[in-house]
Amino acid sequence: MIIVMNGKASEDDVEKVIQKLNKMGHKTHISRGEERIVIGIIGEIGNPSLVPLYAFEGVEKIIPILKPYKLVSREFKSKDTVIKIKEVIIGGKEAVIIAGPSIIESKKQIFDIALQVKSLGAKILRGSAFKSPASPYKLPELDEKKLKLLAQAGDKTGLLVVTEVMSADQIDLVDKYTDIFQVGAKNMQNFVLLKELGRIKKPVLLKRGISATLEELLISAEYIFSQGNHQVILCERGIRTFENYTLNTLDLSAVPALKILSHLPVIVDPSHATGRWKLVIPMSKAAIAAGADGLIIEVHTDPANSLSDGTQTLKIDTFTQLMKELKPLIQLRN
Repeated sequence: MIIVMNGKASEDDVEKVIQKLNKMGHKTHISRGEERIVIGIIGEIGNPSLVPLYAFEGVEKIIPILKPYKLVSREFKSKDTVIKIKEVIIGGKEAVIIAGPSIIESKKQIFDIALQVKSLGAKILRGSAFKSPASPYKLPELDEKKLKLLAQAGDKTGLLVVTEVMSADQIDLVDKYTDIFQVGAKNMQNFVLLKELGRIKKPVLLKRGISATLEELLISAEYIFSQGNHQVILCERGIRTFENYTLNTLDLSAVPALKILSHLPVIVDPSHATGRWKLVIPMSKAAIAAGADGLIIEVHTDPANSLSDGTQTLKIDTFTQLMKELKPLIQLRN
């Protein structure tokens, strides 16, 4: 449910409506556009209970949002969300490139890759800091030393850093070293984790699950929004289909579809979507042409000897070629 305030509504008018909603037990979120102010009401509310609000000065209309996701919907906010992290803008005119290895292996490895991708135009450094479990009966364990190396490489190069968090009890540790939390495809519906990340005032890169619909992805984003964190970046990283030549099937139609349904920025992960490094350049170009706000690419100085995902990881010279071929497409966004 949203309440639209007319163009003549004052800040005092808005505050009175919010106070009334709070007394009724509702949480609210304000979206300020150029011509109107929209008050979003979090939770399930029956329309009749809000009818008395028409008596308040400045209330133009009360609109029910029938979708199960409210705050992330385009109905709630017509203007695109732009997320600024230090000097990096996600969702603006420039397509942001996130690059780095699948797994942080050593100080030399992550520093060398960080320096290279930075020089070629990447803005954000990626890398997993999890130790591979020796047994399927053990959960992946975070390695704080790897987190420190990632943060140090980011500091040295001026790159932002993003890394994955898998459970709510890992949030505090990851928060010390990262600029952006990543929620992997397998945790897209880990609602306990999502709600906890909603209480952290730091951007969340939310990957689509391998069999998730767009609605399910947006509902997951809503879990984060519902707790007050409105810095969510959606990521299309391929879905499971009957095709087995590629690791997954990259759903490029998801990019414009998500932009119709939601105001959130959308990036694409062609590395995990295809599982083949030879497909990363063409699918990266296709993603930017489809309107993606950025890409997340796996890059390594020696993919053949990397500890993970070597078949989908770009060498530095291939990443150089990718950045060269992306330039004219990115310029079309301006």
